[in-house]
Amino acid sequence: MVSWEQSLSNVLHLLRLDSIKRKILVFSLLATLIPSLSMSWFYSLYANQFLTEKVAEELRNVTAQNLRELDLWLKERTYEMRVFSSSYEVSENLEKTTRADPAQGSKSLALRRLNDYLKSVREKFSDYEELLVIDTKAQVIATSTGQVSALSLPSDWQKRAKADIPILGEAYRDEALHKIVILIAVPIKAQDSRFLGVLAAKLNFQTIEEILNRSPLGKTGQNYLIAKDGTVLAVSRSSSPEPLTVKHPFTTAHPPSELEIASLEYPDFNGREVIGALRRLSELGWGVVAQIGKEEVYAQTARIRTLILTICLGLLLAIGLTAYLLGLTIVRPLDRLTNGAAKVATGDLEVQLPVVSRSEVGYLTEAFNDMVARLRWGREELATINKTLTEKNKELQTLSITDSLTGLYNRKHFMEALATEVARAKRHKHPCSVMMIDIDHFKKYNDTFGHQAGDDLLKKIGGIFTESLRSIDYAARYGGDEFIVLLPEVGSGGVFEVAQRIRERVDTEALSSDAKVVAITISVGVAAFPEHGENPETLIASADGALYHAKRSGRNRVVLATSNLQPDIEVAK
Repeated sequence: MVSWEQSLSNVLHLLRLDSIKRKILVFSLLATLIPSLSMSWFYSLYANQFLTEKVAEELRNVTAQNLRELDLWLKERTYEMRVFSSSYEVSENLEKTTRADPAQGSKSLALRRLNDYLKSVREKFSDYEELLVIDTKAQVIATSTGQVSALSLPSDWQKRAKADIPILGEAYRDEALHKIVILIAVPIKAQDSRFLGVLAAKLNFQTIEEILNRSPLGKTGQNYLIAKDGTVLAVSRSSSPEPLTVKHPFTTAHPPSELEIASLEYPDFNGREVIGALRRLSELGWGVVAQIGKEEVYAQTARIRTLILTICLGLLLAIGLTAYLLGLTIVRPLDRLTNGAAKVATGDLEVQLPVVSRSEVGYLTEAFNDMVARLRWGREELATINKTLTEKNKELQTLSITDSLTGLYNRKHFMEALATEVARAKRHKHPCSVMMIDIDHFKKYNDTFGHQAGDDLLKKIGGIFTESLRSIDYAARYGGDEFIVLLPEVGSGGVFEVAQRIRERVDTEALSSDAKVVAITISVGVAAFPEHGENPETLIASADGALYHAKRSGRNRVVLATSNLQPDIEVAK
């Protein structure tokens, strides 16, 4: 017998393993126990790693989702503020209050209308605690609350407002409102683009708290909104510390300038160990922290370890066959998870793995399916948000080129269209014409029947222009009761006929106010390119001069400009 065989036989004899039955039994037990324990150890290690990565990914998803909603909320409020500031009620009435020598009654009326407008906006939108109109000297002109509370504007607010950049302040507790608010302001400009002041609003944190509460993170999960220096601004649970009183412990381990931290373990306000993730909003420097207790996170891992030990005991009793079968039930679902993860990594989010058991692997499969569904939902929601923003941009583009009262183009857009048309006419040597139109005795009509009747008259006149002109013509409100019309491919003879037809239409139109039928007439000055001007400025000046002669010659007529604008110009009544 070989020496090593003898030595092995002696060892087996000392262990009382001389019989074949005992050897097979021990071999079966060892063959089952060693792989089972090894597999259990590796699986536990993999499960811990996977669970940690999953929790970190969930926290990152929660912070990203919260930031998307916060960013959308902030953009919507900024957009609303721009719409409010561009309102005729705001710009026109603010301009009246800041004139050098306004009539006392006119100024009081303008202030009252400003305050009424701010109050109506405040009542319709719950996010606004207070709206204020501030002039260029940082003086509050009007407010929605009737009394001026503490207000802190950034030192460079005028520079940012003149550059048409939204002004975003720091969050603070307003003692008068007893709430945490943030100040947002947008510029107010006159029709000639002069800077008149800003429209400011104090936004409450009600919607922000609702956003944070919409992201559940288990029983111990918590969402925080923190400032740039780490101060807590809002929380998702009422049991957390009072906002603006403490700094979040996450920021003590990392510089506040970092935009995103993958994950971090730290003690929370109560000394309990948690796992958290931070992501910052670049515009304000705010950050969203999502955290969950470590005990809750790894409770599943502890249950998995206990179950694995139980399985190992069962494997010891069922020996090799049971170990083989259980090995199959573990390996195959993991393979599906791995293949599914590979597909997700390539961008395929239509993965749906079958849940064939209720074991830990089944839980992991359900969690994987849930994670993929969240990613798919997030991508669809992002597409919806992009579509909404595109529609809002189209609406804003329409508002930026039209007059809010008459629905015609505004002066700025008209000047751009006129410059383009004159350049095209020069290039192709084609004619084009301009009509300057003024409503006769409009001030008297406005003073007699009121501003509302005057606005209705302007709308009516604008509607007549729209009905009387071609689709390629440009009709715009030039300012006050003056209108201007561009007629491409129309010379001096054609523009005179069009102007005469519009004048006659207005002259025969029956307009009523306060049960009285009022005769309304217009005076029109027309000029053609290139006879009366070879650039937009001279063309408008010629038409304006012709309009002046029409007014001086008795009104209710069309005057065609001449090169010298002498009194012998052609007049039609």
